[in-house]
Amino acid sequence: MNETRRPPAPHPAERARTIAARGGRAALLPSGGTENRITPVLHHVHPNGDATIVLPDAHPLVVAARGTEVTAMLELADQAPVQLREPVRGLLWITGWLRTLAPDEAREASIEVAEARPDPRLLDVGHGASALRLSPASLVVADAEGTTSLRPDLFAQAEPDPFAAHEDHWLRHLELSHRDVVGLLAKHLPDDLKGGHVRPLGLDRFGLRLRVEMVDEDHDVRIAFSRPVGTAQELAVELRRLMGCPFLAQRR
Repeated sequence: MNETRRPPAPHPAERARTIAARGGRAALLPSGGTENRITPVLHHVHPNGDATIVLPDAHPLVVAARGTEVTAMLELADQAPVQLREPVRGLLWITGWLRTLAPDEAREASIEVAEARPDPRLLDVGHGASALRLSPASLVVADAEGTTSLRPDLFAQAEPDPFAAHEDHWLRHLELSHRDVVGLLAKHLPDDLKGGHVRPLGLDRFGLRLRVEMVDEDHDVRIAFSRPVGTAQELAVELRRLMGCPFLAQRR
């Protein structure tokens, strides 16, 4: 019996940390519902899974969570850096307890967020905006690799992908300036997908992901590297290997 072996991919906790580090579009859902989606002024997920969320002072949720805790879910959407029919390539849901921070706590939280991700909107905290803290009870990551529930400690032990900070720029450059390279990479696709429109979708230390837009539906395909990579030089070697340049692949 022939078994289809899935290409190696980052651990779900690593994928969750990467989505959190990218800081994509966010929605806050009080009490885990879907009818009242709130767009935060600013959000930041800390390495331990806690999230700092900024809302206007007058928002009802700021009042409801002052001096107490309310249940809520933060949804983060990981969007592809190129224009696609279906741009969301992954979702992270953090469910837990939300509370409005006291003024001194809010100042400390703003400083902590600013050290990781400077943003002028943090200056509004204490001047028309309030900071809230979401403490996680559970996390769920969903993408083409599958849907997995995570404990906060597993999330905290993981690290974002080493290419997370540069992935958007590299993929946009590949899409706009190197369609010939995309064509060479497409030779690794299954035969039944080779007639579709191939787009660069994602990049991580285990491989490259391509989106194949067919007439009726889209397909995400992972193309594995020969080994995990951690530097730009190692990445270049693996990309050349996938393109079919064995001589260039040997050059460091």
